[in-house]
Amino acid sequence: MLCLCVFLQLAALERQIFDFLGFQWAPILGNFLQIIVVILGLFGTIQFRPRYIVVYTVWTALWVTWNVFIICFYLEVGGLSKETDLMTFNISMHRSWWREHGPGCIRRVVRPSSPGILEDYSYVSVTGCIIDFQYLEVIHSAIQILLSLIGFVYACYVISIFMEEEDSFDFIGGLDTYSYRQPPQEHVELKPVKPVGKVL
Repeated sequence: MLCLCVFLQLAALERQIFDFLGFQWAPILGNFLQIIVVILGLFGTIQFRPRYIVVYTVWTALWVTWNVFIICFYLEVGGLSKETDLMTFNISMHRSWWREHGPGCIRRVVRPSSPGILEDYSYVSVTGCIIDFQYLEVIHSAIQILLSLIGFVYACYVISIFMEEEDSFDFIGGLDTYSYRQPPQEHVELKPVKPVGKVL
């Protein structure tokens, strides 16, 4: 579980960096929550706190759902379009960083020649990409789903182990049936205690 949390953390940090470069605010927020909850799950595993791991398990289900949505978004399933500003909360027109910087991509900036267009406006032409950016985003989300599903299974296993340990813990002189104490007698005989010396 600890090793898996480390892998999840590294994957979330890598994704966070590239989402920051693309100014995609919705994935940035999701990645931030993923990083926090993975730290919580890591802490819960180290400190034997099943409640923290339950929070991690619930979040994992939400994280898988979010990544399935991202896959549907970039593959344009169900009327979704990757050309919308949904991932940036309609704040900016930025897109995935991989759109212009993917493996093998050649990026050309073309300045407008028309006199009515602002000087800072430019058109970016991208050619020669080995893998289109939407498939890179889908691969990232698929890796997150795979790691999260493995994490979900491990978290459920760790929770069951912690619960078994809590149930089988034997306090000294506890009330369990396997106690080493003699069973209590029904009638206890009381005897007076005789003082050893004179009381002044």
